[in-house]
Parts: sequence; structure tokens; C-alpha cells
Amino acid sequence: MAVRSTLSQSPQRAALPRDRFSNRELSRLDFDSRVLTMAEDLARPLAERIRFLAIVSDSLDDFFQVRVAGLHEQLMASLRLTSPDGMTSEEQLEGIGARARDLIERQSATFNEEIVPELAEAGATIVKADDLSKGDRNLLAEVFKERIFPVLTPLAVDPAHPFPYISNLSLNLAVMVRDPERQQPRFARVKVPALLPRFMALPDGKRFVPLEQVIALHLPVLFPGMEIVSNHFFRVTRDADLDVDDDEAEDLMAAVQAELMRKRRKGRAVRLEVGPDMSPDVLALLLRELELGQQDVYTVSGMLDMTGLLSIHVPGSNQLPARMWMPATQPRLRPLSGDSVDFFEVIRDRDLLVHHPYDSFVTSVESFVEQAARDKDVLAIKVSMYRTSGPESPLARALKNAAQAGKQVVAVVELKARGDEQANIVWAKALEEAGVHVVYGLVGLKTHAKLMLVVRQEGEGVRRYAHIGTGNYNAATAGTFEDVALFTADPDVTADIAELFNYLTGYSRQSKYRRLLVAPTTLRSGLVRMIQKEALKPKGRIVIKVNNLVDPEMIDALYRASQSGVRIDLIVRGICCLKPGVPGLSDGITVRSLVGHYLEHSRIFRFGNEASPDILFGSSDLMPRNLDRRVEAVVPVDDPDLKKEIVQFLELELSDDTLAWELAGDGTWSKVATAKGLNTQALMQRATLGLVEDDREEAV
Repeated sequence: MAVRSTLSQSPQRAALPRDRFSNRELSRLDFDSRVLTMAEDLARPLAERIRFLAIVSDSLDDFFQVRVAGLHEQLMASLRLTSPDGMTSEEQLEGIGARARDLIERQSATFNEEIVPELAEAGATIVKADDLSKGDRNLLAEVFKERIFPVLTPLAVDPAHPFPYISNLSLNLAVMVRDPERQQPRFARVKVPALLPRFMALPDGKRFVPLEQVIALHLPVLFPGMEIVSNHFFRVTRDADLDVDDDEAEDLMAAVQAELMRKRRKGRAVRLEVGPDMSPDVLALLLRELELGQQDVYTVSGMLDMTGLLSIHVPGSNQLPARMWMPATQPRLRPLSGDSVDFFEVIRDRDLLVHHPYDSFVTSVESFVEQAARDKDVLAIKVSMYRTSGPESPLARALKNAAQAGKQVVAVVELKARGDEQANIVWAKALEEAGVHVVYGLVGLKTHAKLMLVVRQEGEGVRRYAHIGTGNYNAATAGTFEDVALFTADPDVTADIAELFNYLTGYSRQSKYRRLLVAPTTLRSGLVRMIQKEALKPKGRIVIKVNNLVDPEMIDALYRASQSGVRIDLIVRGICCLKPGVPGLSDGITVRSLVGHYLEHSRIFRFGNEASPDILFGSSDLMPRNLDRRVEAVVPVDDPDLKKEIVQFLELELSDDTLAWELAGDGTWSKVATAKGLNTQALMQRATLGLVEDDREEAV
């Protein structure tokens, strides 16, 4: 695959080695492996271990629905493509299979050998339906009759009934039945209803039976007069990545809805999960009907779809609830008396930085929007939303109230946000009905920037106030994702954001901005230019914190800077295709990943070793999709105190020896040895509460 580059080429420069990239897909599975170690950590609370098991299950589902499905499409289309690291589609699928099976085995072992016994000790015993007493079975029979049986639909397969469509990520029973008269075996499929609880609680409230086992126990009720030969649990994963041609779509919402419906019905199967007792005959039938090969089968000795574990709760147990953190109000937003803080006065004084989940989303972002909606002098509110909390969230209500009060309210809603397409359609319709002007972004691009602009009448003119951040306008994720955001009234920054909104909502060829770096126009070239600028300094310094580092051009720019003597520290939560510490290539580059209770989500860029380096942050990761196929916004930080705060945070993450992992040049990750016990997330909580003066600075 050719690597696009805007780097200046010099005849004196040696060519970079061809094997300088790691494989993106395998690196993604390495991240899942790091998350799984959190579930394997016996020192962690049981609720957290269960949560991380569920996160791994959910992540693997997403990976197969999108990335593995894409590789399957390449094979079907006979496209002889190779990834930047040189692997073919076949080689990548083979490597994925080996890594994913190892993850599943570890996950199942953790569940069977540790989580189930610990749950029992905590007062929540997962029991098998076959092991129940006669009395328990009688009670379950009543529950089955009243609550489960009415929503089940057994589907037979015979000459009159074709093989049924198996919906994506559904849990199913493959049932073999035999007619006592004809003695001919038949296949039937029973879908486990997703709307019912995954576990049925027995009357004592301490024992729980998986729903699929309850159904299996009562199959004779579903197939009266038939002999139940066997039953097996299975789960199918399908291609779920939307392919909307918005160049051709006159109505983008209708196109997204139609594509969602098509994927639900026709998405090609890419993975079959089965239990270890699946019979060869039934497996062969499923593979034939689903058009899958043996290499697409994943045997799970634990529980299929461990996200269902999150529904178990033990009354009175102090082990199960996850550790709760109550975000604090950012100090400058705390009222000195009984009066509420005037947001506009605070921001007008100087820029304000908030750091979630340590600083409260409710008392910062939501309060800002609510005040803007109430303020009689506010003329307009504009917001760009990728993933949201839904049409009934405080933010949504504030936007509706502002529109109904006659203010100009514009919401750019990204309908193609993967996994949230349907939710965003509902959100968009609700806003439109309230009088908000809803825009669905640009043709051919996803709008991923996280921006809000408030226009306010002040004196003889107007002043603009803005919020720009790394996280979504979603109160739920703001409590679990680590993100940073800036509130500012800077005339240049707010003018840039105003012009960016005009670009998103109208006809514009805007390609230059005063302060912002914007994808797909100025962000790529701007970051490359800043990397190259550091390479010219005698003691260049770069620190970058992102979720994923994949883009070949950015990686090459960092390699060249390292060869020029720049010290580069990368904090990459997930995928990293750069190889650090390779002699002659990346001697001066380190890569670490922090995996903790909160999902490290902020994207921060530091350039310079001076007392006041250049600091930027925003919505973009270093991936081709972010730099070339999305609308992203990155803002510089000018306030010296805010710069110091961000530098201190980055140095803390680089000093962490509790949550941190390090990447070696051969692509392997290893846990950083704990010496001082520095835990970034715990220290950030303590510093936010003011428990220790300058706690973060002391740590680094």
C-alpha cells in the first residue's frame, strides 16, 4: 500500500525500513488483552473485574462487526491489498484468529475459575438449570410459562421452512428434535429474547440461572409431542459497518435508516461462537447455512456474551458496586455565596479548563448550556454532536428551551456515528420538532469535532463564547471517559469556530483558520509542520497522548524527528503501529498505554522543551480516518497556568507505574513494574478534591 506523505524529501536522508509498522488489527487485539488483565487482577473489586470482562466482550463484538468484516469483504472482492506492515487479508485473518482465541480462552478461564466462585462468595451464585431441585424447577416452570414462553418463537427448518435469518449478536439455541412416528431428526432455532433479563433470579435472591438454560430446560413445552435430541447455544456476528453513499442520498436520514435496516437483515456473517459441546452435525449445518468456514468458529467454554454479567446484583453486598467517584465542580465555577456563577463572566475573564471525570460535566458543560438558554442576551447557540445522552438529557432540554425562546439554535448531528446511528436519528427528530435547526454534516465526511458556540449581545456589539473538547456531549460517558475541554472567549478561536460551523451548515470552501487546526484541511499538515519544527531544535521534545496512532505519514514524521535527536514520549491507549526503541529509527521514542478504571480518551499534543511549550488538544486521533475523512478540530492553549496544568498531567501519565504498560520495538506490551505506586487516576481524584496540596506535582 502506498504511503501518502507531505514530508520534505532530502537526498541525504536514508530510506526508512519497510518493516517499520506494526499491524493495526493485531495491535487492537493487544489493547483488548491489556483490558482483560484488569479482569484477571485478583486485587481489583469484583464489580470492576466483571465490568472489564464485559468491556472485552463488547470490544470484540465491535472488532468483528467492522474490522474483520472489512477483511472478509476484501477477500470476497478478490482485492489483493496489503496493510502498511505488509500483511495480506488472509494473513491478518489468520493472526486475528489466533489472538482472538487466546483472548477468549483467558476470558473463559477467568469467568469459570474466578468470577463464578467469587460471585458465590459475595452472595450471587450462578447455577446450572440441570442442577436445580424439583422445587426450584417447579418455580421456574411458572416463571417460564408467564414471562418467557409468550415471547419465544421456535423456527423449524424443513422443506416448507427455509433456514431462518440469525440476527446479529443474538443468542440462540440450535435444537434438534425427532418426530416419534417418522423418526426423522429436524433442526429448529430458538432465539433468546434480548429484552428479557439475562439471568433469572430464584426466590432466595441469591441464585441466578442463565436465561438460555431456563429456555433449554423447557424445550418440551415449545415442541410438544416431539423428542428433544439435543440443544446447543450459539451466537452469530455479522457485518455491521454502514455503507451509506451520501453523495447519492438526497435524504441522509432516510439513507441511514434504510442502511441500518439492510444491515440488520442482510449483513454477512463473519463469526460463529459456540459452546464446547456443540455437535459436529449441528456445527456443519450452521456453517453451511451461514456460509462460514471452520476458521470462523470460536469455541467459548465460558458464557457466551459476557456483557450479560452486568445485570447481576447482590443486595446488601459491598463488594459488587463499582467504586463511585463524585466529580467535583471546577474551582472557578464554585459560587462564593449562594448566587450561581456567571459563566460568561468567568470565561470573559480568562480561559477555563475542565478535566472530566474529575471535574463535573453537569456543573460545567450542562450548566453553560442551561445558562445560555436562559440568558435574554444570548442570540444563538450552535453545537456539534457525535454521540449524545439522548433527547431527554439536560443538554437537549436546554437546546429545546432556547429554540422555543426564539434563539437561533443549530445542532450538527452526525447520523453516521457508528453504533449510535439509530439513537442519533431519534435525537435529531426530537430537536427538529422543538424548533432546533438540525444539520447532518458534510457529504463524504463524518463530523467528529466536539464544539459549542454561544453568541451573546453585549453593549453595542456581540461577543462569542465557545467550548471545545476531546469528549462527546454525553453526561454518561463524561463520568467514565477521561477528557479535557476548554471554555474560551478568545476572539480568534471563537471566530474560527464560527467559520467552521458555517462550513458545516452552509456552502463554504473554508480552508484557512486563525488558530484552530481543522481536518481534513489544515490538521495533517499543521501537525507534521510542528513535528518537523521540533526536529530543527537542539533539544526538541514531543509528547503526544491519543487513543490510536495508525497514520503512516505521522509515524514517519515521528521517526524522522527521532533520528534528528528529538525526545518523543507517546501515550497511546489503544492501537499503535509505531515501533519504539528501534536502533537508528526510533531510539528516542517511548510508547506507553494507561489502562484503568476510566477510559483514557483525551487527545493532547505537546511540542517543545521550553518552560512554555506549545500545547494543543482536540477531537482527533492520529489515524487516516481522523485526518482525512472526518471533520476534526484541535485548539491551542495559550494561558500559562492552563499549559502548566496540562504539562503536569502529561508528566504524571509518563511517571505512572500502576496503570501503565510499555511497548517494545518487537510489538510486545509489558506491564510497567510498580515501584512508587503512582496511579494517575487516583492522584487526579485526590488533587481534584484538594486532599494533598500539589499532589500531582509531587508525584512527578
